[in-house]
Amino acid sequence: MRSKTLRSKTWIMKLKNLLLLFSTVFFSSCMNEDDMDTTMDKDDMEMSADMDEDQMTMYMGEFVSDAHPTSGKVNVNTNKNILEFSDFKSDDGPLLEVYLATDTKASEFITLGELKGLEGDYEYDLPDNVDFEEYQYVLIWCVDFSVNFGYAKIE
Repeated sequence: MRSKTLRSKTWIMKLKNLLLLFSTVFFSSCMNEDDMDTTMDKDDMEMSADMDEDQMTMYMGEFVSDAHPTSGKVNVNTNKNILEFSDFKSDDGPLLEVYLATDTKASEFITLGELKGLEGDYEYDLPDNVDFEEYQYVLIWCVDFSVNFGYAKIE
């Protein structure tokens, strides 16, 4: 009886090994040579370096409340021509505008126009050649009362 159980276990182990070998051969035969070639040519390496550089220069931040509850995320796309709001939310007010500013008091600013909405995802066109080392703040600014509803520091 014991010998029969031992033979069954041996047979099952051989079957498992055979299935493993078969599946390895089967799946590796499905791959083409392009999938297996992992070397990068010079152009691929330069493109990868350019992408890394673009990602390093991308600016982003999170809104924090100032005079009114304000939240969400903001980022500048890699081409630096679009300012993107995501999951944005703020209170309503008279004439709210989006500013790029040097500080939270809007001492020096670039207006991107009126706030497009109080809740959601929005995009604003950026002027050419904005210096984001100088204009580090995105403000939700109430023009009528000169009040900062909320801001994000983009880094």
